[in-house]
Amino acid sequence: MKPRNTTSEQLPEPTKSELEILQVLWEKGASTVRTVNEVLNEQRRDVNYSSTLKLMQIMLDKGLLTREINGHIHTYAPAHPQERMQDQVIRGVVDLAFSGSASSLVLRALGTGDTTPEELAEIKAFIQKMESSGGPTCPPI
Repeated sequence: MKPRNTTSEQLPEPTKSELEILQVLWEKGASTVRTVNEVLNEQRRDVNYSSTLKLMQIMLDKGLLTREINGHIHTYAPAHPQERMQDQVIRGVVDLAFSGSASSLVLRALGTGDTTPEELAEIKAFIQKMESSGGPTCPPI
């Protein structure tokens, strides 16, 4: 299947480490490098401050982050909403790993056995909503 391009503006492709930083910023809001680094060290793994700084500077250059400078304080924020970035990442995974088949992705994800009964009920309700409205809409996360 041919990869789909459903957005007029393609966002920069984030790496796994960049997605970890974006996740912190989406959860906490605009933050300094120190704050992001502390959260990464608490939640995920030990990361040097200088590594976090360098990666956030790269993300700024790539257009993944914005920066506001107030005196000596540099505050970074995601340049794009979480939902939009997630949509692009999912499209990339579907195109790259599942030959463009969203159903193959969903079936593989559900087939891992990690889905709770509550999540299955939520998925069923979402599918019913899609069928009754006549089209896909992204559920809130």
